[in-house]
Amino acid sequence: MEVINQTTVRKDTTLLSVAHLTQLLHYVTGFGGFIVPLIIWLASRKSVEGMDEHGKAIINLQLSLLLYIILSIPAILLLGLGILGLIAVGIMGFVLPIVNAVKAANGEAPSYFMTIKFL
Repeated sequence: MEVINQTTVRKDTTLLSVAHLTQLLHYVTGFGGFIVPLIIWLASRKSVEGMDEHGKAIINLQLSLLLYIILSIPAILLLGLGILGLIAVGIMGFVLPIVNAVKAANGEAPSYFMTIKFL
């Protein structure tokens, strides 16, 4: 008996949008904005069309925001410039997931402003 493993790739723009919007869990619960998108990406990157690209963009954004926060905290001592950095990180972390969720729903590629490509 021969078993053939058939992997079908489906197009699911709703899951792509949800993956982007789960980044906002930081603002609701205080945690989970990195873990939940990571789990969604790892679970469905081979079965959903475009999930690998969107998942990498999500993780790159979260790691970039974490790096910017780490750099902004000591910069508070430099004439308070770190406070402006923290405000910018807060705004970017709120606006960019929403914009890219709409792009994912329309079938477009994600574009994150000022992200560092880690993956």
